[in-house]
Amino acid sequence: MNDRYDAGHGDEEYQLVGYDEYGRPVYRQSPPPQQSAQQSQQHTYDPYAQQGYGYDPYATGGGQPAPAYDPYSTGQQPPVTPYDSYAPYASGMPGGGTAGEPYDPYGEAATSGRQPRVAEQTAYIPHQAGPAEDQQAPAEAGAPDYRTEQFAFVEEPDGDSEDVIDWLKFTENRTERREEARRRARSRVIGLVVVLALVAVGGVGYLWYAGKLPGLSSSDSRTGGTTAAGAQKRDVLVVHLHDTKQGGTSTALLVDNTTTKQGTTVLLPNSLALTGDDGTTTTLAKSVDDNGADATQDALDSVLGTDIEGTWRLDTPYLQNLVDLVGNVEIDTDTDVPDPDAKSKSASPLVHKGESQTLSGKMAVAYATYRASGEAQNAQLERFGQVMQGVLRKMTSDADAATTTVQTLGQILDPPLTDKDLGTFLASLADLAKGGDYKTALLPVQSDGTLSAEASDSVVKDILGGTAKSPDKDAAVSVSVRNASGTEDNTDKARVVLVNGGFTFLEGGTTSAAQAASRVTYADAGDKENATEVAKTLGLPTSSVTKGEVTANADVMVVLGQDYEPSS
Repeated sequence: MNDRYDAGHGDEEYQLVGYDEYGRPVYRQSPPPQQSAQQSQQHTYDPYAQQGYGYDPYATGGGQPAPAYDPYSTGQQPPVTPYDSYAPYASGMPGGGTAGEPYDPYGEAATSGRQPRVAEQTAYIPHQAGPAEDQQAPAEAGAPDYRTEQFAFVEEPDGDSEDVIDWLKFTENRTERREEARRRARSRVIGLVVVLALVAVGGVGYLWYAGKLPGLSSSDSRTGGTTAAGAQKRDVLVVHLHDTKQGGTSTALLVDNTTTKQGTTVLLPNSLALTGDDGTTTTLAKSVDDNGADATQDALDSVLGTDIEGTWRLDTPYLQNLVDLVGNVEIDTDTDVPDPDAKSKSASPLVHKGESQTLSGKMAVAYATYRASGEAQNAQLERFGQVMQGVLRKMTSDADAATTTVQTLGQILDPPLTDKDLGTFLASLADLAKGGDYKTALLPVQSDGTLSAEASDSVVKDILGGTAKSPDKDAAVSVSVRNASGTEDNTDKARVVLVNGGFTFLEGGTTSAAQAASRVTYADAGDKENATEVAKTLGLPTSSVTKGEVTANADVMVVLGQDYEPSS
């Protein structure tokens, strides 16, 4: 086989010069004999000549030799050089090929050199072995160095690497934009849900406030009625006014209902029956004087079912200073009040009866403690309530400023009450008093010191949110003892004897004028036997037992005279 193709038309020979873009062999007519000596000596091996590759099977002439086709030519046929053909004996080939050695582009030697790119591998180059003498032919000296690019089609990349980078950036940015859009959408959805929830809660709150929620009566709403007493939150403080000149005390509860936004001063009569820790029954007035603030506070919690948070002892000098600090008070007075410091009874009254009377500190104290001759203690107690409400109307609603006012008084408060606690509490009540959401109520107490049904419903339950628990009158006979013997120790000696005899001792005070004979009195006929037993217990004659009026809270009243001789 040779690298020439004889088409059978004269002496024309065609030389294989390569393959076109479809993989078809391309031939070119051999140069004329008048070539240079160097070209004539160049021996080119054509492994496809004997196979008739000069024949173009795609030509329409049928068996005619195909003209040489060069897809890269411009219409002119340049002279063919030995390097335009396939030279298997080129020296310096990749894979260790040397002159005279056949080079196989598909063999192992081809893998060690530069590998053709993907586009280059698409070209198909048939391989056939040439004549032995041709394969062993030594390469001529000075033969040019062939490169692998000459044996395959090389295609440059269609796009620039910058285009690929730009495309990657575009896709990445588009992905980020999509994710950002999703995040914004989720944020909008969450925000919408929160807004809808707030609107729903606000709507339900308004319906509750207006009493329009289904299943709730108007009495359960804030505007249509009151919430159940047990469900309301109240802050309660007890205040004891001590008259340092005339003696005696006046007690009231200051109530701040934070649920209904209502403030109340509840006036407690001194005759209110309380039960001490030892089980004995006493009155509110005696408990304040004898048992102190803490024991009285616990006793009030027990009888009223409340939870008092602290006790405020307010002596009359501090009340006078408090009224002066807030800038006087204006109240509707119900009587003329004489000046306690006046030397003449005909002097002009210190406080005049009338509406919107402006009272200074001194005038306010005189009015709050005034009790006319033969007047019930409740009348004086109500005047005290008027002064307290007048003070609250003039008190500042700022907690810090109110605390400063309390500190300015300079009084020492009973623990655990502090200046800040009292100032904050009074500021809250002051805000209610200025807005017209404040009132004063008197606790109804029966003659025996127990609470009536009216007190249980209107005050204890509605205002205080508690349950009335008056002392059990059937547990023991209560005996009130007044000392008129002229001997101070006789009161304590009588108390010991009565308590040991199973009676409840009530102290009735001491008279300034001594009486010669002792007296035992009962009010109800059913207590006659009890009165007789009390006389025997004290060592008094039964003739001293008589029917008459007794003090509140007592079943039997005893007046100790000079004839009383305590047992040793």
